[in-house]
Amino acid sequence: MTDAHPTTIADTRSALLDRKVSAVDITRASLAAIDRLNPSLNAATQVFHDAALQRAAQLDARIADRRAAPLPLLGATIALKDNICLDSAYGDARTTCASRTLEHYRSPFTASAVQRLIDAGAIIVAKTNLDEFAMGSSTEHSIFGPTRNPFDRTRVCGGSSGGSACAVAAGMAAAALGSDTGGSIRQPAGWCNLFALKPTYGRVSRYGLVAYASSLDQIGPFARCVADTALLTSAICGHDPADSTSAGLPSPDLTSDLDRPIDKLVLGVPRQARSAANHPAVTAALDAAIKTFSHLGAVVIDIDLPHAEHGIAAYYIIATAEASSNLARFDGIRYGHRAELAPSDDLFDLYARSRAEGLGPEVQRRIMLGTHVLSSGYYDAYYNTALKARRLIKRDFDDAFAGTARAASRPSHACHAVLMPTSPGPAFALGERSSDPMSMYLEDIYTVGVNLAGLPAITIPAGFHRDGASNLPIGLQLIGPALAEGELTRIARMFELATSHSSIRPALA
Repeated sequence: MTDAHPTTIADTRSALLDRKVSAVDITRASLAAIDRLNPSLNAATQVFHDAALQRAAQLDARIADRRAAPLPLLGATIALKDNICLDSAYGDARTTCASRTLEHYRSPFTASAVQRLIDAGAIIVAKTNLDEFAMGSSTEHSIFGPTRNPFDRTRVCGGSSGGSACAVAAGMAAAALGSDTGGSIRQPAGWCNLFALKPTYGRVSRYGLVAYASSLDQIGPFARCVADTALLTSAICGHDPADSTSAGLPSPDLTSDLDRPIDKLVLGVPRQARSAANHPAVTAALDAAIKTFSHLGAVVIDIDLPHAEHGIAAYYIIATAEASSNLARFDGIRYGHRAELAPSDDLFDLYARSRAEGLGPEVQRRIMLGTHVLSSGYYDAYYNTALKARRLIKRDFDDAFAGTARAASRPSHACHAVLMPTSPGPAFALGERSSDPMSMYLEDIYTVGVNLAGLPAITIPAGFHRDGASNLPIGLQLIGPALAEGELTRIARMFELATSHSSIRPALA
């Protein structure tokens, strides 16, 4: 196929300002790619043909008026995960969360992060598929059906932001936004050969993101290169008075010294990253990345994150507890699908039937688990214990960044970042784990700790695994201390320049 987005966002912006191409042309190419590829990949849930072209025409008029200041994301086509609100005036958009209970919901406002992209010159072309209410690791739990991996359409593309990852990998959009509660940006990016950044908790406003677990959720970008990732992250960060958890900090400029390598770089590799459960290709990619960073002059040390083994248990207690509270509003009265009732039914029947009909099995499972761990007699045993484990997991990371983590080598060093896999294996086959929730949950074993600790992390393309005719991407992640998005993007850029993994695109007919 002819790629609709062969250049970076900065290159596209330069071409637009030089009048070598128009925003309408770029948008038409993006929409054509969606129309051609989406029937087989199922990445987009809504496509905004008219609204996107209208927006592009407005940008072309702005470019023609040379008095207007150039915008940093001028002409960038963006896809949005369908749990991020977009005003219904924009192409009569809906925010469905891939759930029957919200399949007709039209938001009266646009999420703050999205509005910042629009204000910076971006063009929203589509909403993308996800696991219902962002609860999943494969984008199979959706009323729209599963999204397929563009590198192998018999396999999943990860979740819950699988549609966003697929759209960018397949060239449907220049970039996309997703949400990351326990790895839902980083994991699908790894399986679709993309860069993706989960910012520090509070860096990006959650206003307009439909809540799954409020103390864990963060919006972040998918892109094909580090420069685009840095540019998008800079655009969406910053304080927002509409979000009480928003950090009172200005938006960082992650692009100013992106190409300046970090002197005396120190990376920590946890012993837990070499689990026996890892696929050999993941271990090989990790070893190769260590070798690459060592050749770049980095000091790579072994560290211990002793409480990492409790991450999955703590995450699936805390996240489901918060979900049981957040999703209580979808009761068929205030929000969501309302069931048809018989004359003899009462209010309880309305609640029970509306939620049973509107919410899928995985969402129901997590709500019931969350309600259980918060119930009288179990609160201390489960929820409070999970909060204690969360604090210890954060302390382990803090020790690594301070140079006080237990290490196999001495003397100990303060790490600039922690290097580890995003997933224990490459993408698995569609339907392979649908009947085994625990095996699905374990796909998040390397990602949930970042959310529990509120830290930033970036996925980097790190290699491929050949399986028959398929070439399956392998992703690694770099985890940094709070507010270290600048250092993380610079480290990722060092790796990007030293390798060719990110240049490989899926072969799409």
